[in-house]
Amino acid sequence: MDDTTLDRFDPAEPFVQAIVAGLEAALGQTGAPLGAEAIRSQLDLEGGPDGDVAFPAHRAAATAKSRPDEFADRLARAFSTGPLVRSAAAKGAYVNFRLDPAALTSGTLSAVLERGPDYGHHPTGGPLASVEHTSANPTGPFHIGRVRNAIIGDTLARVLRAAGTPATTQYYVDDMGRQATMITWIWSKPPAEWPEPVRTAVAGGSDGAPTEDKPDARFGRPYPAVSAYLKENAAAREEVAELIRQIELGTPPARHRELAQEILGGMLESLARLHIRFDEFVWESDFLRDGSVERVLERMHHAPHAVREENGAWAIDAAGYGLPQESGKIVFQRADGTSLYVLRDVAFHLAKFARFGRVVDVLGQDHRLHARTLDALLHEYGEARTPTYLIYQDITVPEGGRMSTRGGSAVWLDQLLAEAVARARQEVLARREDLPESEVDRIAEAVGAGAIRFHIVRVAPEKPVVFRWEDALSFEGRSGPFVQYSYARASSVLRKSDVEAGPFPFDAARLADVEELALVRILARFPRTVRDAARTMHVQALAGYAHELADQFNRFYHAVPVLRSGDERASRIALVAAVRQTLGNALDLLGIPRLETM
Repeated sequence: MDDTTLDRFDPAEPFVQAIVAGLEAALGQTGAPLGAEAIRSQLDLEGGPDGDVAFPAHRAAATAKSRPDEFADRLARAFSTGPLVRSAAAKGAYVNFRLDPAALTSGTLSAVLERGPDYGHHPTGGPLASVEHTSANPTGPFHIGRVRNAIIGDTLARVLRAAGTPATTQYYVDDMGRQATMITWIWSKPPAEWPEPVRTAVAGGSDGAPTEDKPDARFGRPYPAVSAYLKENAAAREEVAELIRQIELGTPPARHRELAQEILGGMLESLARLHIRFDEFVWESDFLRDGSVERVLERMHHAPHAVREENGAWAIDAAGYGLPQESGKIVFQRADGTSLYVLRDVAFHLAKFARFGRVVDVLGQDHRLHARTLDALLHEYGEARTPTYLIYQDITVPEGGRMSTRGGSAVWLDQLLAEAVARARQEVLARREDLPESEVDRIAEAVGAGAIRFHIVRVAPEKPVVFRWEDALSFEGRSGPFVQYSYARASSVLRKSDVEAGPFPFDAARLADVEELALVRILARFPRTVRDAARTMHVQALAGYAHELADQFNRFYHAVPVLRSGDERASRIALVAAVRQTLGNALDLLGIPRLETM
């Protein structure tokens, strides 16, 4: 493959271009002309037993008023093959293309080995994007239902950057709402003076929260009991309401923000074990301090459908926005003059639109109504843009039930991590009794965290996740440990080859085994997988890709000798190096640690 056909960013692109050009010409001859982009959008690039690339003829056949199978046969006969595309053959309503294997192998291995850690990454350009994710209230430890938000959002940001979109991750800290104020309210009193039901619940540990002395666990422990107590005690509710008024007037109680910061610090400590960090923390109260909320309020008072209620509150008549009947009015300012969360969220999003060309909010399915309400208020404000929402379903455990921090029934992230690491440690010890204790601990931490991330991100956000240990920590199934183990296996082969650091010379003609060619086809798809995942926000596709590559590598490993092969040895070592590099790059985008040994 010469330099004129080599694409170092996407080795499959020259082949796709050749197929698109050939199909465009053939379709013109068969009475169903299609443009290049329309053809490209219909190509199946994953291939199968009948070909490396497939084109479904159904739509074009309908245009030509022909049977799909007959039209596919005519199209295949009209297609002109060339140096990159060796054949075109019809099967049913599909035209299947065989690519030149040596050309694909040469271009793919050259791209992977030359670009190394940048393989799969595209040139940076275009407008800056924001990905706001997690944004859990600073009220206590994470439960695993909330951590799905963090894993999806962090993975999406990594994928966007790899696809060439500069992205900033944001955590919106709600320090003005009722939830954060409840924490301030209870801790403004000495524990000995807490209401008896709260003292009893906390002393009994009925919420099941972690007992370690992390600030999120320590200061967040009373939260479920306080939430329950306030439902029954009007005087206490009024005390909390008064604190909310003080916060909005700019005179928050002592330690209010400090408590939120301490709890948030403990929460972030847990996320860091999953390799999740943030570029920016945006505090809700800052929009009050800088006058943003006041400016939004003033404009909303004159919005097209603004109404003032009899009690003095302000709302939007949302009858025309298709919201549920009970949400026909969106109150944005209380009768006492304080603003509601959704209005402050408008101020936040106006600030985002001023900075970012693409705005993504990762939200749980229980926030769908909030998203629609926010869109309605933005429209009333006169803002043409709205965020792109990535909405995910809940995580449950096999026993069933959705988790709730407020209700006190949850599987906590710290407990989940501890259990994952303990189980991973047992697996590592069963395989590697020779490792020192410190190395076992390091590997177990990486495997446990990787298992959680992969098990959650592998499921499409619109589908619920049922968390099962036997699936998450399997070293043989569709799991993070399996991908990590495959990376370690490739690393082991390279260590034993004595050419671990390269260079890796190869002869593409020597890589002709069916398992080798299958590996090459998967390797060639990585840049396109990254780009498509960024475009569609289907981050689960990256987990699927990593598993597919790891699975095919293990098939190759068991079917084809590498270190003991003859003339093919150097080329097979180069192929293993390319697999290791691509698997490592995929693990990086998934936020899962690479392991050289397991």
